[in-house]
Amino acid sequence: MGSISHLEKPHAVCIPFPAQGHINPMLKLAKLLHSKGFHITFVNTEYNHRRLLRSRGPHSLDGLPSFRFETVPDGLPPTDVEATQDIPSLCESTPKHTLAPFKNLLQRLNSSPEFPPASCVVSDGVMSFTLNAAQELGIPEVLFWTTSACGFMGYLHYKGLVDRGLTPLKDESYITNGYLNTEIDWIPGMKNIRLRDIPTFIRTTDPNDIMIHFILTETKRAQKASAIILNTFYDLEHEVVDSLRAILTPPVYTIGSLHLLLNQIPINIPKSIGSNLWKEDPKCLEWLDSKEPNSVVYVNFGSITVMTPDQLVEFAWGLANSKKTFFWVIRPDLVAGETAVLSPEFTAATGDRSFLTSWCPQEQVLSHAAVGGFLTHSGWNSTIESICGGVPMLCWPFFAEQQTNCWYSSGEWGVGMEIESDAKRDEIEGLVRELMDGEKGREMKKRALQWKKLAEETTSGGSDSGSSFLNFEKLVDQLLRTQALTD
Repeated sequence: MGSISHLEKPHAVCIPFPAQGHINPMLKLAKLLHSKGFHITFVNTEYNHRRLLRSRGPHSLDGLPSFRFETVPDGLPPTDVEATQDIPSLCESTPKHTLAPFKNLLQRLNSSPEFPPASCVVSDGVMSFTLNAAQELGIPEVLFWTTSACGFMGYLHYKGLVDRGLTPLKDESYITNGYLNTEIDWIPGMKNIRLRDIPTFIRTTDPNDIMIHFILTETKRAQKASAIILNTFYDLEHEVVDSLRAILTPPVYTIGSLHLLLNQIPINIPKSIGSNLWKEDPKCLEWLDSKEPNSVVYVNFGSITVMTPDQLVEFAWGLANSKKTFFWVIRPDLVAGETAVLSPEFTAATGDRSFLTSWCPQEQVLSHAAVGGFLTHSGWNSTIESICGGVPMLCWPFFAEQQTNCWYSSGEWGVGMEIESDAKRDEIEGLVRELMDGEKGREMKKRALQWKKLAEETTSGGSDSGSSFLNFEKLVDQLLRTQALTD
């Protein structure tokens, strides 16, 4: 058989939501599809493209002839601030200002003699306005929801929460008067979940709230996709995944964890092509190499969480007073409205057993033998990377479906303990000690290692392939069949 010509290759156009936690998994998926022979066009916003070039080097996104980068505008005012843009503003702006440029990009790709025509769009689940462009041009679209399956299920039931009058809230007092402890018993696969564990955009008193409207729109459009992808594995969220498959029209493919799946497949992509919008500090790995196994608490609140100066101080002294060795990622914009600065007294008290930096290669950190626990915001990338690393968690969820991930981590999966949003240093100190030395911490570590083994099995290939590996193969087959029908 002759080889497939360059112009006959399948061509996936991948577009993430313009935030760090969405770009990371989408780039992994793009690399996986490239390994299967797909030509890739990866579409960032102009703002994030500039940030990537600053953090990774001016030629880091030069790519390959078959793995290219393009940009679209996000419609927000220009800025060079090294921070995640306001999420509600992005959610409101991108459908209005990005659709037309994205459609123009698809048309340009399809008319270019240099590239094969686009055979599918792989869009972030919350960039589903791209469906309009794909459908108009006759290109099938797959939606990649980068949340957990349980987080996605929570969003899918926003309509039910609105219809039942559970949101918007009657007034601000409902956030603090115990109302959020109301149990919900009608969401499939989520027994006895409370309102406080549902993704947080329901905590509004505004009937015209941007995020409520946005989620209702995105989840309704999910039914129009040709497939839905989730970065999770079936064993971890099987009840919710089964329920999703029962209520959604498109097939649902669980292909996580993507970073473990990438380890199974030869990848022909330059290492410079990465997704971190902040410059990574490689020295942290050398520091971890000098530490005993399971001795370090890793602390990272992700790319979006912001805290008050008082909260920063309480976490700092909670860690200091625990007497545990810790590695803390402190983004420059971690404290709302000002630069995150810790006192000289804190530095003096912890200098010999702490490492502070502004960003790091988290997957490598969480798989490092020295890391024994993770103090996290419970974002989905962090949660699944921690589970796959066999690392138990202290969960301080900030917003969106982080509360849902925290509820599952501390309950269903048995790998986490929740920290209250207004926690003081004594509580933080006690939880850190329990995580690293206590009976509860040992139970969580044991459970985390069991999940790690299952995660590795589900992404393994070969004669006894796991479900995520096989689901990825099925996804590729569907995309190739769709291409054959449109050729």
